[in-house]
Amino acid sequence: MKTFHCTRCNHQVFFENVSCERCGHVLGYHEDAGEVSAFEQDDDGAWRCIGEHASTRRYRQCRNYAVERVCNRMIPSDDPHHLCRSCQLTTIIPSLASGRNRSYWYKLERAKRRLLYTLDMLDLPVVSRREEPGTGLAFEFLEYFSGGPPVHTGHSDGLITINIAEADDAHRASTRVQMEERYRTLLGHFRHEIGHYYFMRLMEDSPMLPQCRELFGDDELDYGEALQRHYEQGPPDDWQASYVSAYATMHPYEDWAETWAHYLHMVDTLETAAACGMALTPEHPEEPAMPAEPLDIETQRFRDMIARWFPLTYAMNSLNRSMGTRDSYPFTLTPPVVRKLRFIHHVIRTQGQAQSPIVLSASPA
Repeated sequence: MKTFHCTRCNHQVFFENVSCERCGHVLGYHEDAGEVSAFEQDDDGAWRCIGEHASTRRYRQCRNYAVERVCNRMIPSDDPHHLCRSCQLTTIIPSLASGRNRSYWYKLERAKRRLLYTLDMLDLPVVSRREEPGTGLAFEFLEYFSGGPPVHTGHSDGLITINIAEADDAHRASTRVQMEERYRTLLGHFRHEIGHYYFMRLMEDSPMLPQCRELFGDDELDYGEALQRHYEQGPPDDWQASYVSAYATMHPYEDWAETWAHYLHMVDTLETAAACGMALTPEHPEEPAMPAEPLDIETQRFRDMIARWFPLTYAMNSLNRSMGTRDSYPFTLTPPVVRKLRFIHHVIRTQGQAQSPIVLSASPA
């Protein structure tokens, strides 16, 4: 993700901020410019953008910004919807009778907005369930009640359900340890489940499906049997040789979704590093370095992305270890995993075009 600045005073702000700590102006994200901008309210109650992205257009706060305080998006005043595009995608929210549920809802919406930012950056189609009732994208944030049916995080024909307990840091950490997972985050869940959605949209009728199966396996294998086998027997002992995570070994669908999520981790983190002007120039010339020049994620070759990724993740983990915390990047990318990531890269870059097979060499080019 790129960096953001208040358009009134140029103070650095975060994607989620609702006010500038320096000048006090209200901030909002508006999709017209793809920016977090400063806003001022007119006498008639409408909001206008000030500074770099100022125009005659007037805005209003998304209802979940103005009333619920779980959003920070602005929408044009003439928009017929009272919710922003991101909030419209959520069709079920948790009961707000519990104060902690509001906190969970905020965390879920925040992660979803970050997901949508990356999807927009990659020019991936986001078609809502209102537009396509049978297969459009929608999110349900569900709560488990004692004695009720279990609540699972998952995807089905465009409908993504998230167990709101995943927004509880203690619960998520406990589950990560119990499941012997190296990585488990709320944003990671969103990126994984959206991977299932894009397999449905981009691969099911694609001429590249045979090559996808060559890499990830036969997606027509019985999912229920694979799930049962995975939880009874666990992953193969040598799973790290060919998979980005142990869960990816469960079924080709999960291998695709885990690899897809990992690709989104890469592009978002690389864009952030480039936007911050990060460069790595180690003392020893044999060690991997990372240049400081801007990175254009939309046109970047995969070879260049992966060449930046390895030194960046080494630095990330080294910094975390200096702080006495867990590695922020607990993954190993072997040549088979790199080939899968490269395939995801190719699918995203060629979506909507006549797709042709790519050479599946061990090279990350």
